[in-house]
Amino acid sequence: MTMSIGFLEFSSIAKGVEAADAVCKAAEVELTFARASCPGKYYVLFTGEVAAVQESLEAGEAIAGGTVVDSCLIPRVHEQVAAAINAAAQPRQVGALGVMEFYSVTAAIYAADAAVKAADVDLVELRLATGIGGKSFAALTGEVAAVREAIDCGIATRQAQGMVLAHVVIAAPVAAVFESLG
Repeated sequence: MTMSIGFLEFSSIAKGVEAADAVCKAAEVELTFARASCPGKYYVLFTGEVAAVQESLEAGEAIAGGTVVDSCLIPRVHEQVAAAINAAAQPRQVGALGVMEFYSVTAAIYAADAAVKAADVDLVELRLATGIGGKSFAALTGEVAAVREAIDCGIATRQAQGMVLAHVVIAAPVAAVFESLG
């Protein structure tokens, strides 16, 4: 199965919960998470085949009306993206560390997907808004040149434009810093 990701962000927690239910009932998708987060928003992330994700996305948007802040569908998302969201990512080896920080959840998802498709890197963590004031970040590792290429491609995605807060590449991170991720 070619996995696709659907994401919805709501300004209303109550309408977000209702939309999460509608998303799951509309088509055959798997709910990755549905939760309230900073700053008083509600986030719903789900996966499935492209058509099912599209149908569920539309159902969630329709039921939540004007409370939808942002939404996205990423067809054929890289498998590392879902693993990093679920905190199940295990890098093949520790190398340089790259971090991309965004004002938006969707920008982080798009950038992480572009980064791992652009270079031979491992996505270590993809933190989406929870506990960090609504911001999001992606952390990845690999050879220095690959990490730089991945970061450059990630922050250059059209969906990340205007949403990048900061990005760094650390050639040789100390073990404690690397271990604090994921």
